Amino acid sequence: MTEIYRTTVHDAGPMAEAFMAEGMFVTFGTSAPEALREFCYIVEVNPATAEVTPGQQFTVDGRSFPITAVGDVAQRNLESLGHITVNIDGDTEPRMAGAIHIRCEGPAPEITIGSVLTIEAA
Repeated sequence: MTEIYRTTVHDAGPMAEAFMAEGMFVTFGTSAPEALREFCYIVEVNPATAEVTPGQQFTVDGRSFPITAVGDVAQRNLESLGHITVNIDGDTEPRMAGAIHIRCEGPAPEITIGSVLTIEAA
């Protein structure tokens, strides 16, 4: 696998983990609006070196989850704002233009301050 994207979680809003119970999590760079910041994991804003597509792997601290769908603006938002909504439902059609969907067998990803998030391509 080739890593095409990497970021590190630097902060977490008080409600970020609660979204995980709803089957999703949200990342945003340090420019996150105050109204959204409490729901987000705050990450470094970094470019991807290739297009993010279904079939790649989204990893959280080395644990891999297959990407099953990517919204039309997910990559642009990720690279310019550090912002994506990751749905842990395995859907093959994105529900939102800025969403990435992953399949999770077993417990949901555990994200903490210092967690490393990557996207890897075959």
